[in-house]
Amino acid sequence: MSKKKILAISVATLLSVGGGLGYFYSSQHVTSNGDISTSEAIKGADWNPTVKLSFTSNSVTMEPNGIPDHARDAYYAVPIAGVLVPDASTATIVKDPTVAQSYNFSIPTNPEYTSKVTSTSLGSIGVMISGAVLYNPFEGDGKTVAMANNFTITDSKGRTASFVDSCAGHPTPQQGAYHYHGLSSCTTAKVDEAGEASHIIGFALDGFPIYGDRDINGKQLTYQNLDQCNGINSPTPEFPQGIYHYVLLPTNDVHSSISCFHGNVDVSQMQPMPPMGAGQTMPDLASAASALHITEAELKEALGSSKSPDLVVASKKLGITEKALADALGLSPRN
Repeated sequence: MSKKKILAISVATLLSVGGGLGYFYSSQHVTSNGDISTSEAIKGADWNPTVKLSFTSNSVTMEPNGIPDHARDAYYAVPIAGVLVPDASTATIVKDPTVAQSYNFSIPTNPEYTSKVTSTSLGSIGVMISGAVLYNPFEGDGKTVAMANNFTITDSKGRTASFVDSCAGHPTPQQGAYHYHGLSSCTTAKVDEAGEASHIIGFALDGFPIYGDRDINGKQLTYQNLDQCNGINSPTPEFPQGIYHYVLLPTNDVHSSISCFHGNVDVSQMQPMPPMGAGQTMPDLASAASALHITEAELKEALGSSKSPDLVVASKKLGITEKALADALGLSPRN
């Protein structure tokens, strides 16, 4: 049994015998207006040491560098130039581009639940204990679910890469901003034990905590247990008397992440998603042309001026197979 599980049981026991009131208020502070303060829970969370925290009377400034404290893939499948949401035929393989970011979020420590919801943006919507940030379920078009759009490709050099890694995250190709689109088992592994209650794995920008998919009794939650924002008000190990919180689910659909806030949120804190495809570097045409034993000019003419060239048309112009062209460009042919 985990130390945090034991702590939660101890708190509940102290409360039940009437001797734990002072302890309870030291770990779950209630403000004068009746709201629960999350300050102590934030301080007690298992943060990556690179996440800088500084508190005021009613907020916390979180400064993560965006680099998670777990392993990432050596290579990622990213969209070719001009492609917003890639598939196996419009992606290329690049060495992991993840680099440190300069994030600065001011998050309330007395979160206020509201009946009116605020849609999450295509960008950072929460800070995770790993040091990376959380995005909503969607890719850059605002409708394609990232976890449902995952794929793996292999290039002509034998390198294999996925669009989303096994930690439910990936970096933006240009800015190297690593982020999650769902429940990261690489993050929950730090704080949870199999079959037991989920613990805090992050905080949303409205101040409410983020958890994995197990309730206080270790029972697995589904989207049917949650509201439209992937939230629920129930006890947790850190808040045994209950708190509204978000739940990330290990699904490949819209319920994988938070699609709206149910708390008052400062919209200025919502940092936009960096562009995924615009301005990206096309595959190395000179090397591709050499591999195909043609000139670079011939290759460019066949591909045309489109940022998303039609490989079928281009291969016919060149008198080669689509697979040969795709392999030379480091792409995958359409099925």
